[in-house]
Amino acid sequence: MNREASITLLNKAVADELQAVHQYLYFHFHLEDQGFGPLAASFRSTAIEEMRHVALLSERILFLKGDVTLQVAGPVERIKDALAMLEKAKKMEEGSITDYNHSALEASKNADAGTKQVFESLVGEEEGHFDRWDKQLENVQRFGVSYLALQSFNGSQERKGAEISGT
Repeated sequence: MNREASITLLNKAVADELQAVHQYLYFHFHLEDQGFGPLAASFRSTAIEEMRHVALLSERILFLKGDVTLQVAGPVERIKDALAMLEKAKKMEEGSITDYNHSALEASKNADAGTKQVFESLVGEEEGHFDRWDKQLENVQRFGVSYLALQSFNGSQERKGAEISGT
């Protein structure tokens, strides 16, 4: 097994996941500020899922006796339009799927089945994220930004009803 090659792949993935955490939290804060609570919450929960990925990757690096570098892949893009956020998120997930499939193949070539399995499991989770953003993007394109506003209105009405009833 080529541990160093696997550690390099894993640290690159850590950097990409940290980038996603930062980007998704940025989207969360701005969408929440714009009153798009449900979409903001979706970005927040996805950021938390990406943090779990960082932990999983880091644990594997440490198992291989490597050092977790915790570098971020790049700066946060300052996007404030909900549609553009969804397009960016979809593109990010698509890139992760491609990268993790490639990393799984590289780990296999390095005779590192454990790292290969980590990357394969991440592919499935990133495909779920891609599907989430793809569906939201399709709905916004089909119904317009009013789709997001109506979700937020319904959510605020549900919260208001719960406050009134005491639940």
